[in-house]
Amino acid sequence: MAETKAAKVFVTRELPSAALDPLAEAAAVRVWPGELPPPPDVLLAEAADADALLTLLTDRIDAAIIAAAPRLRVISNMAVGYDNVDVQEASRRAILVTNTPGILTETTADFAFALLLAAARRVVEADRYTRQGRWKTWGPQILLGQDVHDATLGLVGLGRVGLEVAKRARGFGMCVLYHDAVRRLKEERRYGLAYVELEQLLAESDFVSLHVPLTAETHHLIGERELSLMKPTAVLVNTARGAAVDQRALWRFLKERRIAAAAIDVSEQEPIAPDDPLLTLDNIIITPHIASASVATRLGMAKMAVDNLLAALRGEVPTHCVNRQAVRRWRRALPR
Repeated sequence: MAETKAAKVFVTRELPSAALDPLAEAAAVRVWPGELPPPPDVLLAEAADADALLTLLTDRIDAAIIAAAPRLRVISNMAVGYDNVDVQEASRRAILVTNTPGILTETTADFAFALLLAAARRVVEADRYTRQGRWKTWGPQILLGQDVHDATLGLVGLGRVGLEVAKRARGFGMCVLYHDAVRRLKEERRYGLAYVELEQLLAESDFVSLHVPLTAETHHLIGERELSLMKPTAVLVNTARGAAVDQRALWRFLKERRIAAAAIDVSEQEPIAPDDPLLTLDNIIITPHIASASVATRLGMAKMAVDNLLAALRGEVPTHCVNRQAVRRWRRALPR
């Protein structure tokens, strides 16, 4: 078993003490104190003598960072996704990459459905309306929204989060369609889901919720053509990855009321630019990538990231290793 106490670990953001304290007991830990991610030059310098990195999605761990870190054994990403890490280069250099799946599934699904409800019933818009002193009386035509109960929900991607959103939709009596690269026959039977092609899903759904990873195939998966297939009363929800949607096209469709509304927790550029035209529209809700932001879930993610990291430093293959093809090479490279 490898010795961890002498290992050097760089953590790219402050984490709850319940997660950091066990790490500090087992290794020499340096933590970036800023709210914003460490600048590339700092990350490069810190990685140079690190045995392990604990990173977030906002930290770009590219080939240059990896090449500058000859001692690096593991990159523990505190997220489900890991498109911020050059996994291929890490594997080539016998470095394990880990993630934190499962722990945030229920919390993210809760938030996706919260966005769906808020956009459908114009909750954020109504709050602004009230605070601005525009509420004069009850009126039969004021802030009319879309019903959620008995509506059709289209899920683009039926992974862990997508399936949990489908479960929540059942409580509202919704008809749930889904499209995924893989048919989920067991889930279809158990939860009454209907598999359809993407075009049919977009045309028939009152609400479309995205739950796909960011890949070359899903980049701008929802663009001009796809938006044109949606109902003018439809609502688009995105808690997956910002680049899955062409934001310029989304802005045009929302501005021209060719779809009713959208609610996004992710954007192509994060944080979204202050002059982004989406911010001028009333019929979109934009939140700052907080779908997993509950106290319990973020603590669980931090603990899982630490557990992954410590396992690798002990010479054990972490449960949530995403590049298992590199394990044999990694084992050969372990210090003796």
